[in-house]
Amino acid sequence: MPNISSVSEFFLLAFADKRELQLLHFVLFLGIYLAALLGNGLILTAVACDHCLHTPTYFFLLNLTLLDLGSISTTLPKAMANSLWDTRVISYEGCVAQVFFLVVFFGSEYSLLITMAYDRYVAICHPLYYGSLLGSRACAQMAAGAWGSGFLNAVLHTASTFYLPLCQANAVDQFFCEIPQILKLSCSDAYLREGRLIMFSASLTIVCFVFIVVSYVQIFRAVLRMPSEQGWHKAFSMCLPHLIFRAVLRIPSQQGRQKAFSTCLPHLAVVSLFLSTIIFAHLKPPSISSSSLDVVLAFLYLVVPPVMNPFIYSMRNKEIKVAMWKVMTGCFS
Repeated sequence: MPNISSVSEFFLLAFADKRELQLLHFVLFLGIYLAALLGNGLILTAVACDHCLHTPTYFFLLNLTLLDLGSISTTLPKAMANSLWDTRVISYEGCVAQVFFLVVFFGSEYSLLITMAYDRYVAICHPLYYGSLLGSRACAQMAAGAWGSGFLNAVLHTASTFYLPLCQANAVDQFFCEIPQILKLSCSDAYLREGRLIMFSASLTIVCFVFIVVSYVQIFRAVLRMPSEQGWHKAFSMCLPHLIFRAVLRIPSQQGRQKAFSTCLPHLAVVSLFLSTIIFAHLKPPSISSSSLDVVLAFLYLVVPPVMNPFIYSMRNKEIKVAMWKVMTGCFS
């Protein structure tokens, strides 16, 4: 087949051929996108405007909210436009931009999740050193490091992917531009280099996930060792946004522990879902690849976390709920 490495556009996957189904997909994506914008937007505004929330924990939460908004805004608006206008076309530059920004946001978000796990670990297990280890300057450096690591990772992967010559047509078997789908269009053995790069990134991701799990294990152990109501209150006040304060303090210790696990574990579940689906989508063998499976995996790691994170980080957090209520009622002093 002729080399088409100089293509000017790509054709994305169409969800349906019937116009009615295309409009249904548009409405569905629009509802999901608006829910993500509303939830993350409220958290962003609340943390930025309420001075009581200007702490390291909420500073990292603000950055996570920005990354969630960026990741979902990179793909869903284009998918909605294609469904609404009955087209599949995306320009070459638009495809490059999608890949670049997705890797930026995903890489930065994962680095930030590691930082947030460290923040909670220090707050619970070493509270006396919290102020010195997580001062304003240290928090800014950690956030900058998370964004910077995502940017460098994106430059590396994007350059390595689009440097490859393409000769397998220009139809991307996904509703957005994704590195594994672009690699399928390559006709050069050089794609193995990007494959090795992806495997290295996946291995590093797994190692960092182990760090997150170990941090939470230490947090749970510290919580279980706190026998008094004062100890519980101190733990809950530092383990934002996963623990409920007053409600837990009114119930017996065993029930309080169960409540702690029931509020902390959803965050681990979302992180695990995000990592497992994105790693599987990028490393799965070609023999089990299919369009429907790829779309489901992409939905799980691309759409679910930005929609669910506002509930996980705010609905069980009294201070966030109060600040969000002030945002909605305009009662900031």
